[in-house]
Amino acid sequence: MLNARTPIYEDTLEDRQFATTLARGLEILRCFTPEEPFLGNKELSERTGLPRPTISRFTYTLVRLGYLRHDTGSGKYQLGSATVSLGYPMLARVRIRQLVRPAMGDMADRYGCSVSMGIRDRLGIVYVETSRSRAVFAPQFSDVGRWLPLAASSTGHAYLAACAATERESILNEIRVKTPEVWQEYQKAIERSVRDFSRDGFCILHKHEYPGVRAVGVPMLRPIDGERFVFNCVANVQHLRKGTLEHEIGPHLVAMVKAFERSLKPE
Repeated sequence: MLNARTPIYEDTLEDRQFATTLARGLEILRCFTPEEPFLGNKELSERTGLPRPTISRFTYTLVRLGYLRHDTGSGKYQLGSATVSLGYPMLARVRIRQLVRPAMGDMADRYGCSVSMGIRDRLGIVYVETSRSRAVFAPQFSDVGRWLPLAASSTGHAYLAACAATERESILNEIRVKTPEVWQEYQKAIERSVRDFSRDGFCILHKHEYPGVRAVGVPMLRPIDGERFVFNCVANVQHLRKGTLEHEIGPHLVAMVKAFERSLKPE
């Protein structure tokens, strides 16, 4: 499946303005995930395709700059505190987070689910705000910074559904070319989500990586500060009445997002 480690600079080899060395260093940082927080030079080499001596120079430099920490016991690396300070200014400028937080929390508690807001990052969506129910059965894997593929997430499908046809086709072609296996697996689901959105105003992804979990996605139709925000509600359907996702959660999420849009309209 597509993930944050997918390289994006193969088509920049002829671009003299593109700093490939910088790109490679940043790609190393993107290799670390909540599922794999500790990685060694060998694993980083496998994920980036770079030779181990090159990786060693990069990791040494990133440690010196505070973007990586070296664990002497295992010999592996983890992200350093400098990555937090790097991302904080971006989160701080997303002013909508403060506006949406109360309503997202109320919805999460009402349905025993997690409600998240994300923005596009390459061929994925990254969460910039999340509210989770305290119910024991509520999904607990959603969190700020979590990255999900456009093709394989309700937020991704919602983003694609909100795009103009030419923009959507361009993104889908990129998915088709760079991640053919993902495209083959999710093509029909994406097409269904686009149709569902035009009819219902939301998309439901029935195929989820966690058993018994389903997700509903809704986009903001008007970009804010140049970003198109998308929202989702992730629920454990085993603890919901039949039809709740389609007839209650989906419409509730649509109404919530429309209320956000109205509140942000310039006077």
